[in-house]
Amino acid sequence: MDTPGAPRFTPESIRARKGRLPIPALTAYDHPTARLLDEAGVPMILVGDSLGMVVLGYPDTTQVTLDEMRHHLRAVARAGTRALVGCDLPFRTYDTPEQAVANARLLVADGAGFVKAEGGLEILPQIRAILDAGIPFCGHLGMLPQHVLEEGGKYRIKGRDDAGRQRLLADARALEEAGVFACVLELVTSPVAQEITRACSRMVTIGIGSGPDCDGQILVTPDLIGGFPWFTPRFVTPRLRTGADLRDTVAQWAAEVERGGVASSQFPVAGGTSSTSPN
Repeated sequence: MDTPGAPRFTPESIRARKGRLPIPALTAYDHPTARLLDEAGVPMILVGDSLGMVVLGYPDTTQVTLDEMRHHLRAVARAGTRALVGCDLPFRTYDTPEQAVANARLLVADGAGFVKAEGGLEILPQIRAILDAGIPFCGHLGMLPQHVLEEGGKYRIKGRDDAGRQRLLADARALEEAGVFACVLELVTSPVAQEITRACSRMVTIGIGSGPDCDGQILVTPDLIGGFPWFTPRFVTPRLRTGADLRDTVAQWAAEVERGGVASSQFPVAGGTSSTSPN
């Protein structure tokens, strides 16, 4: 749980947990979720471009725009969390070093404590430019959602053969050498994720579907709490059923209204007033 008055998490304090204390991380796309995650003591929050699917209804992350990311980042930043808040650079917003730095600066101005982008050696000039601008950077290796269309729309596990393993290790070492403080490993085989974690002493690894041996774990929060019941990744076991419970609760309330019952939300709670208005 969060401790009132405790110092805020920074890239340096996150990196200092390597080999000492595992790092739980989750996504947030709005103010109340960010507050709740922070109150629960989550040290690292990502405004992920996964919002494309779980919030905006897109089929994948490639349609998410920078303006959409900034809108949701500002909502999360207003929570004033102790957690370190980061934000994804969306698809085609970091094609060149100049573009990467300009857009990363916009995200920092909106409240990001770090930015994240997908790729290794192929985007190393962009990563170095962002770091040279004084902006902390989190990498993303393995399955790259922004490249899903290039892979025929399939989310494939990475590191299954030696060539894939060597590419991942080379990418991870390049990111660490550049000064990246953390790197998400998505759908990387567990042995390779463990090898990368052990090989990189100055960069924390945050796994998602990559086994238990990373320095931390991240999930899309709606996956964890059952908030997007139409699809759940195979590596996730929802801890709640918030989506199904919401649907059931609303159906019950609507049925009561249709039977002519009294809807409690039409009247103020005794001793207080509602904090919201339908207008």
